[in-house]
Amino acid sequence: MVDPSTKLVNVLGDKTTKPLTKAFDMLVVEDLLRHYPRRYAELGKLTDLSGLEAGQHVTIMARVASVKNYSFGPGGRRTRTEVVVTDGTGQLTLTFFQQGWRLKSMEEGSLGLAAGVVSEFNRKLQLTHPDWEPIRVSDDPIESSRLSRGVIPLYRATAKMPSWKIEQCVGLCLDAVGALDDPLPDEVRSARGFYDLSGSFEAIHRPRNAKDWQGARDRFRFEEAFVVQTIFAQRRTALEHERATPRPLTKGGLRERFERQLPFELTAGQESVGAEVAADLALTHPMHRLLQGEVGSGKTIVALLAMLQVVDAGAQAALLAPTEVLAAQHFRAITAMLGDLALGVLGGAGMLGGTDGATRVRLLTGSQGAKARKESLLDAASGEAGIVIGTHALIQDHVQFAELGLLVVDEQHRFGVEQRAALVDRAEVAPHVLVMTATPIPRTIAMSVFGDLEVSTLRELPAGRQPIQTTVVPYAQRPTWLERGWQRVREEVGRGRQAYVVVSRIGDGDDGETKETTSLVEVREELEGGALHGLRLGSLHGRMGADDKDATMNAFARGEIDVLVATTVVEVGVDVPNATVMVVMDADRFGMSQLHQLRGRVGRGSEAGLCLLVTLTEDGSPARERLDAVASTSDGFELSRLDVELRREGDVLGARQSGVRSSLRLLSVVKDGDVIEEARRVADAIVSADPTLASHPALASAVHELEHSERADYLERT
Repeated sequence: MVDPSTKLVNVLGDKTTKPLTKAFDMLVVEDLLRHYPRRYAELGKLTDLSGLEAGQHVTIMARVASVKNYSFGPGGRRTRTEVVVTDGTGQLTLTFFQQGWRLKSMEEGSLGLAAGVVSEFNRKLQLTHPDWEPIRVSDDPIESSRLSRGVIPLYRATAKMPSWKIEQCVGLCLDAVGALDDPLPDEVRSARGFYDLSGSFEAIHRPRNAKDWQGARDRFRFEEAFVVQTIFAQRRTALEHERATPRPLTKGGLRERFERQLPFELTAGQESVGAEVAADLALTHPMHRLLQGEVGSGKTIVALLAMLQVVDAGAQAALLAPTEVLAAQHFRAITAMLGDLALGVLGGAGMLGGTDGATRVRLLTGSQGAKARKESLLDAASGEAGIVIGTHALIQDHVQFAELGLLVVDEQHRFGVEQRAALVDRAEVAPHVLVMTATPIPRTIAMSVFGDLEVSTLRELPAGRQPIQTTVVPYAQRPTWLERGWQRVREEVGRGRQAYVVVSRIGDGDDGETKETTSLVEVREELEGGALHGLRLGSLHGRMGADDKDATMNAFARGEIDVLVATTVVEVGVDVPNATVMVVMDADRFGMSQLHQLRGRVGRGSEAGLCLLVTLTEDGSPARERLDAVASTSDGFELSRLDVELRREGDVLGARQSGVRSSLRLLSVVKDGDVIEEARRVADAIVSADPTLASHPALASAVHELEHSERADYLERT
C-alpha cells in the first residue's frame, strides 16, 4: 500500500507519469486524486453536440450513426475514414486518415467516448484523429465494474492524456492507497453527513450514482474552505495575542495640521473609514485592515492620514507599491499634498516628527542610483525618514527601520500574504497593517470573503469627479469607428487635453512575447506616421530604466507629451488630471477589473473621460461579452463579481492570481459564500479550543502543507 505523498512515478511508471506532470504539474499520488472530474456521463444519456465550439478540447459520449472509407491521393492509395456520431438530435464527424480498420472496430450503433479538439471543415464541426474508447460489455472485471456503475467520470484532459486514461490512472492509485488521515475532524464530518476521506475519493472518482459524486463534491468543497479558513483563524488568534505599540491621535500634530490645510472636504466615507483606522491604530494589538474602494475614491488620503498619525506618535510608516511607476507617483503626490509638512524630497536634514513640525519622505526602489538608495536606507534605519515609499525593494532583508509603526500595502492583488509577512515579521514589535485595493480582483475577493482582514469600503467618489464613457470599438466589423476614435484623440489634444494608448505587449524583440497582438513599438510608429502625425507621442513600459520611466511620467504630467503609448504600467495610481481619453488596443486581452482600473486614469480632472476598447473579437463571443459588460457599468464591485465568475480564482494564500494548481479546485468564492461562512464558524470554534491543532494532527498537517507550498512558491519567485 502507498500513502498520498508517494511519488506518482512509483505507482504509474515513468511513461504514464510524464504527461500528467507536464500537463497538470502532478508529482505525488494525492495530486492525481485531487484532480476531480469536471463532469459525469451517464450511460444512455448522450452528450449534447449542439453546444460544441471550434477550438474546444472535448470528451463526448455518442453513438455511431455511420462509418465509411474514402480513397484519395495518387492511385487512390490513401484512405480517409469518416465516422458520423450522433446524440439523437445532432451529428458530428470523426475523421481518421490511413486507419481503414476503423470500419470494423466502430460499428454502426456502437457507443463510445471520443476526445479531441473541435475544428470546422466545410462549415461543419468535426474531430480529426480523436481518441476513441468503445463502451461495451467486457470480460475485463474492471471494465465490467465501471459499466455496471452506469456513471463515467470525465476529466480535464489533453491530447496525450485523454479522460479515460486519467480515469484508469486514478483507479490504480485508489486501489494502491492505504488508510488516509482525514483533515476533517470526525465531529465536523458526521454533523454534515460527509463520507470520510477514503470514501469521498472513491465516491467522486468511481461513483455508483449521482448522489455519490454530489455528496463527495460537497465534502471536498467544504474541506477546501475549512482548511484555508483554519489558517486564517489561526492568524486571527495569533494577532489577538500579538502586541503592538498604540499610536493614538496626537493633538496639534502633523495629521491635524494636514487636515486643516486640505483644499477640499473629505467625503463622508473618507471620514468614517479614517475614524475606523485611527481607532485601530490606538489599540495594543496590530491592525490588519483591507481598504477597498472604487478607482478615484480617495484611498490615498485615508492612508496618508494614518501614516501621519503614526509619525506623530514617534514611529515610521512604509508604503509598499507594486511598480516603480506607482511608487514614484505616490512619492510625488504625497510630498505635494504635504507641502511644507514634508522635509527633503530628495535629501536635506531633519528628524521625523521633529521640532520643526515636518517629516522626511523617502523613496526606495530596486533601480535607484547607489547614492539615492544609500541615503534612503540610512534614513529608514536611523529614523530620519518618517515615511518611506517603495517597491519590492522594501521587502529585502537588508532594509531596516528604526521603528516601523505602520505598513501600507497598495494594490493588494500584486502581493501575497507571504510577501506582506516578509516585512512585518522582521519588526521587533508588530506594526499595524493597512492594505488598499481598487476594484478587487479575484484573489482579493477570495481573501476578503475568507476574512483574513477586517474590511472597510469606500464607494463614494469625491465631489467633482467626472463620469467616464466607455465604448467597445469592434475593429473587424466597424473599422471606421477606430478612425473616428483617433480623430477624437486629436480633438482632445487640440483642446489642450492629453490621451493614453494602452497595448498588451512591448514588441522590442523579446522572445517571451506573443506576436498575436499589436505591440507598443508598432502602434507608436503607425500613429506617428498616420492618424496622430504631428502630435507629441511618448512611450512607457516596464522594461525601461527607472530614470527613463520617471522622466517620461514627469513630462506627461507637465503636458510635454500629448499622447502616452504605454503598457499596463499605467494601470494603477497614475494621476494626470489633464488626460481625458484612453484607447485600449486588443482590449479582449485584459481582464474586466484590469480594464476598469485602466479607464480610471482618465476623467480625473474637470473634464469627462472617454475610454475606447478596441477589439477584433466577434459579437456574441465570450471575450466580447466581457468587454460589453465593462462598457455597460461603472460599478467596479459588480465588474469584480463578474470577473471572478468568468476567470479561475487565484491562489488564496500566494501571490499568483491564477494557475492550474489553484488552492481552490471546487470552491467558488462567488457562489459558495454560505459554505465559506459555515467553514469560518467551524474553524473559529476549533482553533479557539485548540490553537495549535494538537488534537487534530491531520488538519494540522493539511494546514502546514498548504502554507508550506505557498511559501515555497514565494521563495522561488523572489
